[in-house]
Amino acid sequence: MKPTRRPPAPSSDDTPRRRLQRAPAAVPGAAPAAEGVRLSKVMVERGMCNRREADALIARGAVFVDGRQISELGTRISPDAAITLAPGTVLRTTPQPAPAVAPVAAKPAPEGVRLSKVMAERGLCSRREADALIERGWVFVDGQRVSELGTRIAPDATITLDKRGAAKQAERVTIVLHKPIGYVSGQPEDGHQAAVTLITPDRLFGGGKFARDHLKGLAPAGRLDIDSTGLLILTQDGRIARQLIGDDSEVDKEYLVRVAGTLSAEGLALLNHGLSLDGKQLRPAKVRWQNDDQLSFTLREGRKRQIRRMCELVGLKVVGLKRVRIGQVMLGDLPQGQWRYLRPNERF
Repeated sequence: MKPTRRPPAPSSDDTPRRRLQRAPAAVPGAAPAAEGVRLSKVMVERGMCNRREADALIARGAVFVDGRQISELGTRISPDAAITLAPGTVLRTTPQPAPAVAPVAAKPAPEGVRLSKVMAERGLCSRREADALIERGWVFVDGQRVSELGTRIAPDATITLDKRGAAKQAERVTIVLHKPIGYVSGQPEDGHQAAVTLITPDRLFGGGKFARDHLKGLAPAGRLDIDSTGLLILTQDGRIARQLIGDDSEVDKEYLVRVAGTLSAEGLALLNHGLSLDGKQLRPAKVRWQNDDQLSFTLREGRKRQIRRMCELVGLKVVGLKRVRIGQVMLGDLPQGQWRYLRPNERF
């Protein structure tokens, strides 16, 4: 006979057996989580007391939020609500202020001035040339050789070059060119050639020996408009470039300017001093009549198309413009489109 299964005997305990039940799943549409921040947490963050003491004060009804007494633990409030305690409430702990964070000491600024900058300011060379000389170890500061780029020195330190550095500087050439109309001073633009393309052996005037190395790093020291002719300096020497270029240059540039129109005495006075370009007053100039239709301009600055724009301001039109002198270097009898080397006895 097949045995039958008996149901388990009832427990001797009269209490019904409890079964483990899973927590009910979240019901869609249920009430959102409570808003605000726990009152006790806000009290702690404001340094009023610790969390345990806050709960004790709330339970005793000794805490007021926005004037309303709170006695229910877990109450949430707005983070910026006003919290006060009942009169006579004594705190067990004294709130401690947050420890002050020690300020991070600022990194001291490096002392001295970059060697390359000092060399450029003293007219020894350009900053780029200075870096090249320093990198090769050809520069001495107060008798000590310096070969690390970025080295800083005292502004009044003594700087010298060794024989190789001095020889390298002496090899740099400066060229005097009579630029024709239609050539640009710098990089080629709008189909026009750069003036440096005229520096060829067949255009050399007055003797000297041309070398291809003389074209390396050759750059104009200043500019001359495409519609202007005359003296243009091209150089490999950063010292000369610095001397001739920039608002602080004290080297005179003289121009002969053929004009059309009528110029009054007041207009001539304004050309000498009193005009502004682009909202900035021009430095004093020397302007005088050279002949019936030609003015002589002597300037110490070189704004873009400056002379043409100055003439327009006083009712004149420039018909022709030629630069004839830079410092003590004269254009002289140098034919248009030809060039020569700066002579050893010439200075700007």
